[in-house]
Amino acid sequence: MPFVFRIPGLVLSLFCLYFVSPLPAQEVKHRVLVSTDVGGTDPDDFQSLIHLFMYADRVSIEGLVSSPFGGGRKSAILEIIDLYEEDFPRLASRSEHFPSPGYLRDVSKQGALSSAPYAGHARSTEGSDWIIRCARRESERPLWVLVWGGLEDLAQALHDAPDIKDKIRIYWIGGPNKKWSVNSYAYIAQNHSDLWMIEANATYRGWFMDSESPDHLKGEAYYAGYIQGKGAMGEAFKDYYGGRIKMGDTPSLAYLLHGNPEEPEGESWGGSFVRITRSARHIFDGASQQMDTLPAYATLEWQFEGTRRAAPADSICFRMKIEDQVWPGYYLGQGRYGIRYSPKRAETGSYETESGFPELHGLRGGYTSTNPWPGKASATDIPLGAHWYSDRPDPALFIEDQQGAQTIAKFREEFLLDWAKRWEWLAE
Repeated sequence: MPFVFRIPGLVLSLFCLYFVSPLPAQEVKHRVLVSTDVGGTDPDDFQSLIHLFMYADRVSIEGLVSSPFGGGRKSAILEIIDLYEEDFPRLASRSEHFPSPGYLRDVSKQGALSSAPYAGHARSTEGSDWIIRCARRESERPLWVLVWGGLEDLAQALHDAPDIKDKIRIYWIGGPNKKWSVNSYAYIAQNHSDLWMIEANATYRGWFMDSESPDHLKGEAYYAGYIQGKGAMGEAFKDYYGGRIKMGDTPSLAYLLHGNPEEPEGESWGGSFVRITRSARHIFDGASQQMDTLPAYATLEWQFEGTRRAAPADSICFRMKIEDQVWPGYYLGQGRYGIRYSPKRAETGSYETESGFPELHGLRGGYTSTNPWPGKASATDIPLGAHWYSDRPDPALFIEDQQGAQTIAKFREEFLLDWAKRWEWLAE
């Protein structure tokens, strides 16, 4: 119950809100470029784009880049912009700062179409070039690059224009995206460790893990109570997860809406993080076994000896099946072959290789990954610079096995009800 102090002509209420306190809304319009795999392997990015466009008056959107994985293409971004265009008159009547649909189409760019090879980068794309162009604009404000999928276009931009590093801030939804983008991640961590980076491998899950939420915010209840019947975007929202809130990438935007984004260790709608000085990496010279233990989200590198071949480096020479998913392995030169992987959770995994080259076919082994990340230090860890942040390891901040998720979940009611007010703008 709040303590109330009565002063003549004034009532001052001090609210003691266990574990949660209101956060200040941001007054500065942050420059934002979103790299998204919308239309790829997970439909939650469609939900996140709808959320982004409903808050587009609060930030300055400078780019929307389609990056891997799967079938994600720029056309999927344009689909959501078409919905936004239908709702634009109602949104614009509430704020003159909503960008026009035409402008959003103009800043939508096609990025990489597939995962990077072992080198972590390949060739420039319209998307990677656009990142460079936006980062180099004269501005006293940094460009916030919000990465909702693979790091391929960011890695390519850094490779082509390392001068942009001091002009950008990165909030990356890692976890499963790290698994798919591990080569680009390894390239960035090894070659651009001085980057300003939030690597959110598990914290973001507090956005949709609703076990501790009131009933009206759980499951499909939020859609039924606040979204259904609200404009074209509201009508389309149910096409993704049946309207159930997922939006696993949205915390990167929420981080800029409430809190101080220059202080990752503070509180925000997008989580609270801790500086890490190393990225966990284990290099296996040959096979590994299930007794080999490493942190979840670590970079695993297997390197195998084989026949020297007159093949260019980064040629795919074998594949590795890990837990029903298949990953490419590459020729590194000098008779060495390599493959990287990153487990997205604490698990015991196994693998088997297949190849037309006998010495690389039928290799079997395993690994065990554990919480928390980045775990105990290893001699093969990748050293990181002064501005690399990741999930808080405090056990009290886990939800189930998801590290740091409480730092977002504790604001769940606050940010969802704020969004509900905007859905009312689209009511008939």
